[in-house]
Amino acid sequence: MFVPDEINRLIDDGAIFYISHSGGKDSQAMYTLLRDFVPSNQIVVVHADLGEVEWEGVQDHIIQNTDHRVWVVKAKKDFLEMVEKRGKWLSAAYRQCTSDLKRGPIFKFIRNDLKKRGATVAINCLGLRAQESSSRAKKEPFAYNKMQSCNGRVIRHVYDWLPIFHYTTEEVFQTIDVAGQKPFWAYEKNERLSCVFCIMGCINDLRHGAEQRPELYKKYVELEKKIDHTMFMKKGKPISLEEHVGVKVS
Repeated sequence: MFVPDEINRLIDDGAIFYISHSGGKDSQAMYTLLRDFVPSNQIVVVHADLGEVEWEGVQDHIIQNTDHRVWVVKAKKDFLEMVEKRGKWLSAAYRQCTSDLKRGPIFKFIRNDLKKRGATVAINCLGLRAQESSSRAKKEPFAYNKMQSCNGRVIRHVYDWLPIFHYTTEEVFQTIDVAGQKPFWAYEKNERLSCVFCIMGCINDLRHGAEQRPELYKKYVELEKKIDHTMFMKKGKPISLEEHVGVKVS
């Protein structure tokens, strides 16, 4: 696990470690490592509820595999409403779902929780890994978050920390196994876990989603037709979700 020298000082200073837990393998591995490293009373587990586009059972999985209370936050809007209002699906380059449905509600919770505690230092812990993509490999595994920090009337210092930044996928699963746990059931077929039908998901993940959530899959297919915009492109041309996944809506 990547541990910056400053982390020990921040622990001694009473920093609160906010662990963002999606229910995915990376979040799960990260939590099992941090619970044995950070004092229990300085750990807060936060889950951003994605509503109907979230895999069923994710929140139960998180609760069953954590020793801390799981705080659930939720945006006022949901994903499909956001897409319909925008008239376009999101893309890998424009992931408003992450900013509006995950990051925004979690940082709002962090600000409010710090205030309630009378604390001023937060460590935002994320299970992002360099191996996942070239863009993530360029991230700083430990950095001061200027946008979320302030030093005026209100004093707040927020750091972003990626504890398992250098872990391989194999090491992530090994960490979960060593902790005596199992990853979320969808990993029996999925490579990654996010929304059931994620723009970043491979075809196999999307097919598994269509198999498990046919009613939700139908909503996505119908919304594509309604807004006349598709989630995916093939060779620079729009391709319907049904054609991309290879599963027709019955």
